[in-house]
Amino acid sequence: MIPEEVELRIARYFFHMYLPDDVMRSLEAKLLPSCIGMDEEELDHNELVRWALEIMDKQLDGKRLK
Repeated sequence: MIPEEVELRIARYFFHMYLPDDVMRSLEAKLLPSCIGMDEEELDHNELVRWALEIMDKQLDGKRLK
């Protein structure tokens, strides 16, 4: 089993290196306003992940990554 920290670091690298710029901009536009000024404990991480996955699924459908 791959340690969670290793998975997170791989995912973070992939996220920043291979997602198309338009997808990154859409994610930032949706997620950042909800995160600004909030403490980590106040954020609904499940909701933020759900939003991000919906955006990525919709925008990457049939597209190739960088």
